[in-house]
Amino acid sequence: MGEELDYREMAPPLLAAGVRHRQIRRMLDLKPTDVVFDNACGNGRFGLWNRDAVAMIVGSDPAVLFADQALDELMLAQADSRRLPFADNVFDKALSVDVLEHFPRDVIHDYLVETARVLRPGGRVVFFSNTREMSPIQPLINISKRLGRFFVKRGMYDFEREARRKSDHIKALETWDDVEAALVEAGLKPVKVVFWNSLFTSFVEHVLMKLGESLIARRRLRKATQSAPDTAPAAASAGTQREIVARRAMRRHLTKRSPIYWALFAITLLMELDLWLFGRMRTGPYFVLAEKAEGRYIPADLPAEDDTL
Repeated sequence: MGEELDYREMAPPLLAAGVRHRQIRRMLDLKPTDVVFDNACGNGRFGLWNRDAVAMIVGSDPAVLFADQALDELMLAQADSRRLPFADNVFDKALSVDVLEHFPRDVIHDYLVETARVLRPGGRVVFFSNTREMSPIQPLINISKRLGRFFVKRGMYDFEREARRKSDHIKALETWDDVEAALVEAGLKPVKVVFWNSLFTSFVEHVLMKLGESLIARRRLRKATQSAPDTAPAAASAGTQREIVARRAMRRHLTKRSPIYWALFAITLLMELDLWLFGRMRTGPYFVLAEKAEGRYIPADLPAEDDTL
C-alpha cells in the first residue's frame, strides 16, 4: 500500500496540489513571524512548501506516512487530531487540506474544536475540503468527464487509483451551510470562502494529464526490466502501474531549469482560473478562511473580508 501511495518523495507544488498551495498562501497571508500548524498533514508536503515563509511550521498526523524530506526538515508529531499534544493558544495560523470529507460529524466537531484550541485568539485557519453540492456549471464540467470515460473504455488509462483514494470519503457536511454551522459550533468564525468549480481542472485531470501519463508510462514500461526501479508493484492494476511509473519519471525533471516544470506550472495557472472566474459559485470543493472567535458568533453573508481572492 505504501508503495502504491508513493508518499516518500516530494515534488514541487504543481497542478491540483499547486492550486491548493497557492490559494492557501493567499488566504493565510503568511508572515515570517508566524508559527503555523498543519492538522492531519499527510506526508508533510504543505509544510515543506511553506516552511521558508514562516518562523516555524509543525505537522501532525495519526499515520506516519511522512515524506523522507519532511522527516529531515519539519517538526512532526504522530497524534490523534482530536487530542492534540499541544498547549492552548500556541499557533498563529493553521491549515487543513483534504481532511474533513473523511470524518463523521462527531469527529469533525472534535477535530475543529482541537484546531481552534491550539490557535491563539484571533488566529486564522484555512480548510480545503468538499461537500456534496454540485456546481452550477456541472454540465460543462461533465464534458471533460465524458471524454475521460471515452479514453478509459479504449484502455488508454483508468481512474482506479483515484477511486480508491476517495473511497473513504463520507462528506458528512453535505452542504456549505453544514460547513459554516460546524465551524461556528467549534468557535471558528468564517471570514471568507472561495469555491472551486473545476471547469479547467476537470479537463486537465480527466484528459490532459492522464493521456500524458499514459504515453510516458507506456514508453517507460516497454524498456523496463523486472528489476528496474521505476516498476510499480505487480499487484497494482495496469492503469495504476502506468500512473506511478509516469509520475516517478516526471518527478526527476521538476526543477526550475526544466521546460517540463514550466509547462506544468502554466497548466497549474490554467487550473487556477477556476477560482478566479467561478470562485463565487457555490459548489462542493471549497477553501474557507476562519478565525478563532472569543465569543458566540452569528454568521453573516460571505465573503465578509473583501471581494478578491
